[in-house]
Amino acid sequence: MHKGNYSEVREQLYGSIREVFSWDWIDGNEYGLAEIHYITPEFRQEIAYATEELGKIYAKTVVMVQQSPDNLLEMLGLPQAAFSAVRLPIIPEIPTLIGRFDFAVTPWGIKMLEFNADTPTSVVEAFYANGKACDFFGAGDPNQGLEHEFSSAFQKIVNRYHELGYETNNIIFSALDWHEEDKGTVQYLLKMSGLPGEFVPLENLRVHNDELYALSEGGTRKVDVWYRLHALEKLAEEKDEDGYPTGEHVLDLIARRKLAIINPPAAFIAQTKALQALIWGLYETKGFFTEHERGIIERYMLPTYLENPFLGQEAFVAKPIYGREGGAVSIFHADGSVIEKDKDEFYWEQPMIYQKFAEMEEVESMTVTGPYKGRLLWGSFLIDGKAGAISARIGERITGNLSCFLPSGYKAG
Repeated sequence: MHKGNYSEVREQLYGSIREVFSWDWIDGNEYGLAEIHYITPEFRQEIAYATEELGKIYAKTVVMVQQSPDNLLEMLGLPQAAFSAVRLPIIPEIPTLIGRFDFAVTPWGIKMLEFNADTPTSVVEAFYANGKACDFFGAGDPNQGLEHEFSSAFQKIVNRYHELGYETNNIIFSALDWHEEDKGTVQYLLKMSGLPGEFVPLENLRVHNDELYALSEGGTRKVDVWYRLHALEKLAEEKDEDGYPTGEHVLDLIARRKLAIINPPAAFIAQTKALQALIWGLYETKGFFTEHERGIIERYMLPTYLENPFLGQEAFVAKPIYGREGGAVSIFHADGSVIEKDKDEFYWEQPMIYQKFAEMEEVESMTVTGPYKGRLLWGSFLIDGKAGAISARIGERITGNLSCFLPSGYKAG
């Protein structure tokens, strides 16, 4: 056992890995916890199974949406500026290159709450920090060896773009320079990708002469392949100081195959939570999915709709279709009275989906301020269609950006 009080043990663990995982404190709040939440190999196996099977269901639905009229894209809340780009079939058999499903253990078993298909974070926590915590505490790492999936996945998509006639010489990885977590996540992915790329902050990208350029120490160069931790719905709205719609121009470059992006454009269809409502609706009409697929949807998804059928019937959750970090999420009793409501001001203007409320399991962990009882949310990565690493976060009923990373592992023995 590691000697010292919780704070000392915590510093021994996270102090040793801050070169890669530097955001164990966020805005003065403890984020990385120094404990292990123990799981069984059976649980690990089931979450991997659910991840891969749901990945196939998403891929099948995304292809159908890509081939549908514009009014379906509109119904799913996709901005018009992205319509042509999202229809590009880069790798149709996967919904995204790197995505993260969020699961909860509920009274009805493991249920998927949402899919972060476009710009998932918690990558470093799952693929790196979790293993370091398991080593530190002598636990078995449920994610052992999975970080090697990145290099083959990145290589595959760059090769695919090359086969499709794209230029793939200049590879740029981007995030906001001031955002420690986003920047650290992207730099980790660049390293793991094995690609000859360079990190260039988002603020150093320019649209010029109908191309995207990166300003770096080596001068200005055209971007051929762009890995971005920057959501496409934000890009669609971006304008420069003169009011020129640079974001729309970039989406147009993508649509005209002048710029390759990772995650691929179809990930944006998988990102909208309205797609969960579409999948559930297709499940209910019984025509589109096979019996096996319908069994997976019934087992691992929650009833989700664009119109609210739950009022007066049972407890439900309202979520914005492109919200993140629990933003604008509300939980209601059947009569419409509020159980819990997000207090941030973001995402309230977006269209909402309505989902059956599932109570997440409650666990307790030590923190620097003492024992904390919270709800556990599981992130499970889908990398190139295969189940990747998992990571757990403990927080309130609505998992917000103040929820904590809780390492998970197997008991030694």
